This record gives sequence, C-alpha cells and structure tokens, in this order.
Amino acid sequence: MTSGDEPRIDDDEIVTWWGLVIEGYLATQDKLMGEIFERFGLAPASFDILVRLIRTPGHRMPMTRLASEAALSSGGFTKVADRLVAADLIRRVPSQDDRRVTFAELTEHGLDVANRSRRACADILRRTVLAPLGPEASVALAEAMRTLRRVNGTEPAAPETSSPARRPAPPRR
Repeated sequence: MTSGDEPRIDDDEIVTWWGLVIEGYLATQDKLMGEIFERFGLAPASFDILVRLIRTPGHRMPMTRLASEAALSSGGFTKVADRLVAADLIRRVPSQDDRRVTFAELTEHGLDVANRSRRACADILRRTVLAPLGPEASVALAEAMRTLRRVNGTEPAAPETSSPARRPAPPRR
C-alpha cells in the first residue's frame, strides 16, 4: 500500500521489475554455478553444502540441520550426502552425545575443495555482480534482498549477525 504522496506504480511496470529481478538472478546464478561445475565438478546442492560446512565452526553440522538449511528433503539430502561421501568431500560422524544425531563433516580433501570453490565463487561474483553494478549498488542489492527475505520469509525475523559479503548466493535447486 502506498501513502497519498507516493506515485502509484503501474501494474505492468511493477510486474516487469519483478521479472527482471528473477531473470537477472537466474542468469547470474546459472553462470556462477556453471563455472563452479566446470572447475570443481560440483552441482549446486553439493556446492551449497560445502560452503555451509566451511563457514561452520569445526566444519561440521548435524545432517538434519544441514538438510534443512540447504532446503533439501531428507531423501534429496541423503543422495547429495552419499555423492559427497563417495567423492571424499565429507564424512558422516556419529554424535558421541546423542545416538540419534549424525554430523556431516568436511574431510581434508573436502576442506581443500570447499576453500578453492568458495574463492572461485567470490571471484566469479566480483566479475558478474560487483564489476557491472559497482560496490554501492551491490550493497544496496544485498540489503534489498535481505529486507525481502526478512519480510516475506517463512522463518521468524532474527537480527543479522553477518555481513552481506559472507553470505553466498543460494544455489538453484
């Protein structure tokens, strides 16, 4: 709803704006994930899991939490985890405190691949987002998306504790 002194945005114009947001995101994400796949053989869900683990203290997380954060079903996550285990990128580690919990933990090889692919991701984003938009518009874009996530997301709003630069673009699933 707009206040009386704000101009009303035409229906076609606002729908076009949203379409451009989606098209820009998809084009950029496709380029990003295509390059990550070419360089490291990582599908988007696998890359997402490695990035989440490398950003977590101890490089390990309960598998159920990791599946939830990666927005994967239990079965979908199991398939991705199986592939990551087979590639020696993660290992399953039973909790010593709770028999019901199993952690996904980066292996030494997984830590190396996660570090290199995260660095490559940052370089690709500098080229595909930061260079064409510039720093100011890039920060404004991140803040706008953070606002939309907070207002429209399914999780309750929580205070932000990390900078936009630390948050990777979520891979397409």
